[in-house]
Amino acid sequence: MASEYSNLLASNGKWKQQITDFLTEDVPSFDFGGFVVGDKQESASLYIKQSGLICGVPFAQEVFNQCNLQVDWKLKEGQVISEEELDKAGGKLVVALVYGTAKNILLAERTALNLLARSSGIATQSYITKKLANDSGYTGLIAGTRKTTPGLRQLEKYSMLVGGVDTHRYDLSSMVMLKDNHITSTGSITKAVAKARSVCGFAMKIEVEVDNENDAIEAIEAGADVIMLDNFTGDELIKVAKSLKNHFKNSNKSFLLECSGGLTLQNLSSYLSNDIDIYSTSSIHQGTGIIDFSLKINKQGSN
Repeated sequence: MASEYSNLLASNGKWKQQITDFLTEDVPSFDFGGFVVGDKQESASLYIKQSGLICGVPFAQEVFNQCNLQVDWKLKEGQVISEEELDKAGGKLVVALVYGTAKNILLAERTALNLLARSSGIATQSYITKKLANDSGYTGLIAGTRKTTPGLRQLEKYSMLVGGVDTHRYDLSSMVMLKDNHITSTGSITKAVAKARSVCGFAMKIEVEVDNENDAIEAIEAGADVIMLDNFTGDELIKVAKSLKNHFKNSNKSFLLECSGGLTLQNLSSYLSNDIDIYSTSSIHQGTGIIDFSLKINKQGSN
């Protein structure tokens, strides 16, 4: 079942080759289990067994496509499943019905479930974090980071979007982020910003990571578009953000303030301030849990 976000995934994109590679990784030579069940036509039910937000349908669909299976999706991408719904359904809900040969259903099973589980876990954590921020009265952006799993960046960034948060920069070519090592190597914030601007032109933003107010002022005056206030304590962060906005309120400098470093669901509310435009955190995608899915071949006459 397509969602509007699936249109972000190019029809000839590299992600489809990755699905092929995942399937090849799982069966590099003989499919012994496939030999056991053979090519008998079967149907199977794909279940969600845990509350959360369903995500990863395009990736799972591509697994099924490559295994020559037909799928009837019963639940939607981005749909939130509550504990109450699960309880009423006996602990699991049918997400999709899958049709095809038994060997191909079982070939697709684990890869599809793993992708759904990982994608839904990130989307769910993103959704919960964004909701907490909104409920606290925060009006800015919650964003992920570039701390994604190698090979799964597209799936993980996609999952953030479905979960309702900003993906931040996609890769090193998407935005210039000048961190402490860039500044140390270049010699100063001003020099680093000038050198970056000389190649990235008008179309790309420059972000500078700072750990004190004076460096933030230097970065803004040098022309940085985004200032990342990194690893500030809650009270200090709010104080510095307000001070910076006041310092430049009558100037022609336009900039965004971002907070990053150690943000979690447990401490987010103590950091929140509408003087901060963006809160970025890897807690919505790095080390998050999964959402539990399973797939069962239906007994004859049950579908």
